[in-house]
Amino acid sequence: MNSAGVRPVDGVEILIVMDNTIDVLMAPQDGVERFSLAGRRIDQDQPVAEHGFSALVTVIERGSRTSVLYDGGLSPLGLGRNLDVLGIDPRALRALVISHGHFDHHGGLHGLFERHGRAALPLLIHPEAWRRRKVVLPTGAEIALPPPSLTDLEAEGCEVTEETGPSLLLDGSVLVSGQVPRVTDFETGFPIHFGEAPGGGFEPDPLIIDDQNLIVNVRDRGLVIVSGCSHAGAVNVLRNAVGLTGEPRVAGFVGGFHLTGAVFEPLIEPTIAAFAAAGVARVVPAHCTGWKAVHRLAATMPGGFVMPSVGTTIRF
Repeated sequence: MNSAGVRPVDGVEILIVMDNTIDVLMAPQDGVERFSLAGRRIDQDQPVAEHGFSALVTVIERGSRTSVLYDGGLSPLGLGRNLDVLGIDPRALRALVISHGHFDHHGGLHGLFERHGRAALPLLIHPEAWRRRKVVLPTGAEIALPPPSLTDLEAEGCEVTEETGPSLLLDGSVLVSGQVPRVTDFETGFPIHFGEAPGGGFEPDPLIIDDQNLIVNVRDRGLVIVSGCSHAGAVNVLRNAVGLTGEPRVAGFVGGFHLTGAVFEPLIEPTIAAFAAAGVARVVPAHCTGWKAVHRLAATMPGGFVMPSVGTTIRF
């Protein structure tokens, strides 16, 4: 299963299943389709937004379509509703991938299982994702980050595979990055993040090494990278994808940049400079990117900027 060679494909579609925001009045763009309320009841038939992330990644090759669900959002109610409203049939999924162990990326999976039933569905995860974590704010207040449960996932029929390195899915057309090396001098991690220590209690866990992303190589266009939070650093994620595949062109980067809040806002300018220098054609900054970074990305890369919203489909 381990390999860094990803097979080029004809195209890929990224459907935002869960994100922090929804705007049903957003206009479409070239290659971007928005959720439409046409023919629907506005009080019943629209998806919801939560502080979480989930994306349906559909690879297109010779007219056939195969899909993997990357992350499961925050709550079963939210994910389940969005699967229904967006017309996603969980039975058509080929695999699940959890980007990292934070609850807002796996907490909604029960909403999928309620619709899928117990079935042998492969699920790929980094072994560090099972670790209990928390964020300790400067005030001393703590935010618990419950991990997924291996017992619960296996009870739902998932065939769980733990992997630290790169892995191929969907017949070699989707590359899961595995653990992302830290190579930049400014993406140093989350200093107020803690993980369960081997002997009990908690210890500093700034790197969140289970952070992993999806990479698809679209023929004649380059890489499309989907990242849940980019805890490894968005630039590290970008450079790792290029290094793994040997493909320098990046057609798109979709997902969280984790540049929100006082700890990460100083990283906005060097991150955007690196993305502009790399010639990333399209950026879709979702989830934890933060409004300041979103505005700077829009100003710096206006031709390639797409504002995400639940129900948005980006086609490459």
